[in-house]
Parts: sequence; structure tokens; C-alpha cells
Amino acid sequence: MHYAPTIDEFNLAILLLRVVVGPTIAFHGYAKIFRGGRLPGTAGWFESIGMRPGEVHARLAAGGELLTGICFTLGFFTSFAGLGIVGLMSVAVWTVHRGHGLLVVANGWEYNLVLGTVGVTLSMLGAGRWSLDNVFGIDLNGGVGLAISLVGGVAAAAALLATCYTPPPAHGAPVETARDTDTAAT
Repeated sequence: MHYAPTIDEFNLAILLLRVVVGPTIAFHGYAKIFRGGRLPGTAGWFESIGMRPGEVHARLAAGGELLTGICFTLGFFTSFAGLGIVGLMSVAVWTVHRGHGLLVVANGWEYNLVLGTVGVTLSMLGAGRWSLDNVFGIDLNGGVGLAISLVGGVAAAAALLATCYTPPPAHGAPVETARDTDTAAT
């Protein structure tokens, strides 16, 4: 027996994904600002993983996660929110989870893959009837949504990594400091 969901069931499913994934992304931004080490701690962490300057990246990541999560939740410029999710998750995979395999229990990248896939999928399907995209007539779905979210997100991540990422030294390798450089020059 083949059963196709009604349009209301489809819209409810899309809404459910948005109101789970969007706040999850936004909470990551909130946590970078208000929890743990706050922005200074987040900035230090960004420095330690090679994203420099850490203070700039802490603010951009926190703001990007907040904006992306809120837009995704509301279904507002959903394909661009999908771009944000893909970009954020791609940078996280490259800087933190690469080399650890798939499983999240081993610090792998499965969580990032799932969130990125949801971002692309909703960018292609659209945010549904109960969204601000629908209210304002924003229709950037299908192939356009795929291009914006997947191609745009990966391109944005690649550009950020190419311009701002310096891999941290291997564990146990000597670290050159400004003091070492100044001493060597005199």
C-alpha cells in the first residue's frame, strides 16, 4: 500500500525539522557568547584550533550561528540559512573533527553531516507553508536551493579556511613564539 502524506502532514514535518534544527544551531551561537568561557574563552579556543584571529572568529561564528538558527527556525531565507549551516559544519569538520572518523562518540563528523544534510534538504524542499518564506513569497527552492546551500556553503567554508586557517602544530612539536622570532633576529 502506498501512502503519500497530505500537504498539511508534509508542512508539519518540515516545520518539525525547522523548530528542532534551527534552535540547536542558534543555541551554539548563544553558548559561545554566554556560557562557559564566553566570547574570550571561545576566542582562545578558535586560536588553539588554528582559526585566527580568534576574537574575530568567535564573534562571527556566534553571530552566524544565531542568525542562521533563527532564520532556519522561522523559515526565512531558508536556502541562505542552509548555506550557513553547511558553511559552519564544513569548517567544524575540517578544523575539529577531521581525522577522527564518522562516529560522534570518537569526536567524528556524523553530527555535522546530519545537520548539513538537513540544511541542504530543506533548502531544496522549501520551508513549507508555515514559514516566512511563504508569507513573503521567497521561492529559492529546488536546484536553486541546492546551489545556494551546498555550493555556497562549501565555497564560503573553503574561502574562510584558505584565508584564516593555520593548522596548529602537531602534538608535541615545538611552537615558535614571537619571543623566539625576536630573539633570533637580534
